[in-house]
Amino acid sequence: MTRLAVVLTEGFADWEVGQLAASARTHFGFDVVTASPGGAEVRSMGGLRVTPDTIAENLHGDAFDALVVCGGTIWETEKAPDLSSVITDFIARGKLTAAICGGTLALARAGVLNDIPHTSNAPDFIAGAEGYRGQAHYRDGPQAVRSGMIVTAPGSAPITFTAEIYRGLGFGGEELDTYVQILGAEHQPKAA
Repeated sequence: MTRLAVVLTEGFADWEVGQLAASARTHFGFDVVTASPGGAEVRSMGGLRVTPDTIAENLHGDAFDALVVCGGTIWETEKAPDLSSVITDFIARGKLTAAICGGTLALARAGVLNDIPHTSNAPDFIAGAEGYRGQAHYRDGPQAVRSGMIVTAPGSAPITFTAEIYRGLGFGGEELDTYVQILGAEHQPKAA
């Protein structure tokens, strides 16, 4: 069974992993495990309370197929958790590692975006992250970017974020392409 570890922090952005978690469980039958810093209950930006399954700092790549770091309000503050050892463990084991919105700051701080194509909310959003030297590889666009087993996305791209995670795990195809078209249709310009 495919296992996803989804890291949620205080003030996490509900919409950024909602499609992923729901479709992974109900459509694909994945085991979706939530984790938070210290294993504490967290509240989303929308006010949803989540009691995580485990402690984020204790996640190990040998137990999961992917690590997903959700964005939220904490990542731009001094309270942002340091997940560098978890992130580098997943990457060292060849596991898919994904981050959206503020969660991309965790990957940037871990130094994993310095030499690969990636994206975030904006070039200046990620530029000041300690340890980040990947400006030359930044891709400024509205969709998620996958480089091998690393997926990054702006907070406005939860659908392509979900799709690139599935593609990185080997679950791509016509059905997934249709899913992206349907759920992304509202973002297409209207025909004149």
